[in-house]
Amino acid sequence: MQAIRRAARPRPLAGRVAVVTGAARGIGAGLARSLAARGARVALVGLEAEELERVGAALPGAAGHWHADVTDAEAMGEVAAEVVARFGGVDVVVANAGVAAGGPFAESDDATWRRVIEVNVVGSAVTCRSFLPHLVQRKGYFLQIASLAALAPAPLMTAYCASKAGAEAFAHSLRAEVARSGVAVGVGYLSWTDTDMARAADDDAVLARARAGLPWPLNRTCPLEPAVERLVAGIERRAPHVWAQPWLRAFAPARGLLPAFVGGPLGQRQFRRLVPRPEGVGHRGLVGPGGAAAELPGTPPAGGAPTRP
Repeated sequence: MQAIRRAARPRPLAGRVAVVTGAARGIGAGLARSLAARGARVALVGLEAEELERVGAALPGAAGHWHADVTDAEAMGEVAAEVVARFGGVDVVVANAGVAAGGPFAESDDATWRRVIEVNVVGSAVTCRSFLPHLVQRKGYFLQIASLAALAPAPLMTAYCASKAGAEAFAHSLRAEVARSGVAVGVGYLSWTDTDMARAADDDAVLARARAGLPWPLNRTCPLEPAVERLVAGIERRAPHVWAQPWLRAFAPARGLLPAFVGGPLGQRQFRRLVPRPEGVGHRGLVGPGGAAAELPGTPPAGGAPTRP
């Protein structure tokens, strides 16, 4: 009898149209697979055309992929129009596209540092602006992917932490503005998750040591699939906060204290122990294969650096 009731339970995503940016790999590709498995029609957006095609071809049901830079307002406007023309509307948008770079701020490349901010903050806003009118029509749901980095900023990650805090604040501000139109807004939080980006970060010996020095569970790499499933469950609930790793919820009440801890004497001693001479430490490019695809012409090549994808 219980099995019958479970089978009869409505599927809130069946037949819905979901857009996922940064869908070529990692969290984005996992979200696309999980959403499609729940009956959603998925539009994948990203910079790696071949990877997008590969992910899309493996999805059950109706799916499509679009090659676009989320910071390009004109291109994203065209993507939104084409998605609506193909699927008839949009119910869910996940602003997942993100890049990262690491190393001491004083040694960082300015163009790379700015690119992290532009993709992670401006790209999220451009994505929302492009699809928001269509979400209003369907009283849909917008999920902004943030990070533990928004709650607990850390050394060697100035661009990434600033960008994820900015993306989080954008989504929280947006929530009040669009509530009256029936659109719900959520923020998804993740710690280190097993993706290409996290694996590339571990290729840097100093930064890998820095992560290893963090207390458990902050130093562990969490499996991808459970994180994705919790995010999709949050989409189904139209939740304002979605914790991809349940223990992240415990950090929210203490978020006001964490920056003082990280930037205070304890954090400074840890940083000096791990990086006695910061000059030249870390790579200057964006992290991993997804980061390489997002590099602007003339910027340094991608390499390992820290991130919490």
